[in-house]
Parts: sequence; C-alpha cells; structure tokens
Amino acid sequence: MQDLREALSQAVDEDEFAALSREAQLSRWQQQAQFCHCCASPLQPHAEEAIARECTHCGHVHYPPVSPCIIVLITKGDQCLLAHAANFAPGRYSTLAGFIEPGETAEQAVAREVREEVGIEVTNIRYFKSQSWPFPHSLMLGFFAEYAGGELQPDGVEILAADWFSADKMPYMPPSFSISRQLIEHFLTGRIND
Repeated sequence: MQDLREALSQAVDEDEFAALSREAQLSRWQQQAQFCHCCASPLQPHAEEAIARECTHCGHVHYPPVSPCIIVLITKGDQCLLAHAANFAPGRYSTLAGFIEPGETAEQAVAREVREEVGIEVTNIRYFKSQSWPFPHSLMLGFFAEYAGGELQPDGVEILAADWFSADKMPYMPPSFSISRQLIEHFLTGRIND
C-alpha cells in the first residue's frame, strides 16, 4: 500500500495518476475476486468485457466495485477547516471525507460526515470535481461547504484534531496529486467560487 502511495505521489499529471489508480484497483480486485458471491463457484475472465469476471456455474457477471465517497473543504470567512485523522502521518492535516451510505445523496453525506466527525453544521454545499482513489476502490466526490454553526469537537476515533486555518498559517498538507490538496489550493488561491 505504501508503494502505491509513493508511486501516486510521483505521478507527473492527473492522467498518470488516474492510470495508476485504475491499475491498482483492477489488480486488487482480480486478486480478491476468485469466487462468485451468489453461489461460491470459481470465476473466470469474461469473454467480452475485459474488466469483468463470470461465474463458471451460475453465469453471474461480476464487476470491480466502486465505492462513492465525499470529500469536503469547509470555509468560515477567510479560514478553512482541516483535520488530522488517526491514519495520517504525524502533523498532516487534510479535508474531511467519508463513504456515502445507502439511500443518501452526496450532499446529505457531506452534512452527516461533517457532523459525525467534527460536530458542526454546514450550508451552501456545492460540487467541485471527482477523483478515483484506490484506497481501496473509491470514487471521491469533492465539495466545498460553508460553516453554519456548532463547536468543533473531533470524534476522537477517526478525527483526532481539527482547526480553522488561514492562508498564511497552513499546516503540513496532503500531496499535490490528491483531490483534498486541490480543494485546499482552490481556497488558497481564492478560486472556490470558480
């Protein structure tokens, strides 16, 4: 996993990043997708669809999973909210993120994840862009949102610390290839509303 993160961090552009991400996700899925989840029979490569596998017994066609996630940069005036997650390198801060639950819209997931992770409410949720993220097989849907109320209270499980940062006092941030860094860079350059 660390080798993949290193390779992604050295990608020369978004096309190379996307190709590495795709390759990693397909490789992991092919290693893990050996048996049909309907009848437990062995899977074989599909005759016509390169990324699919077909059950040798029931014929069910299996495709690599994609898990939709949200990632959000929250602003409050001239500050943005960044958090230190339990799995981050020491001192690294980033935007908040989480999986979309069944029956939720992406915007509902933004509000819920923010509330659960740091205890505040947000408003004016708006889409930014998406990025494939191979940890493990996510599609990150990026958003901006504005602070609407509440006191910052990191959950202490996923999020260990959170604070408001101004452009002149930013912490150690995620690598440039990540959508989280792109959200932050839009804030730093005043392009959030572009």
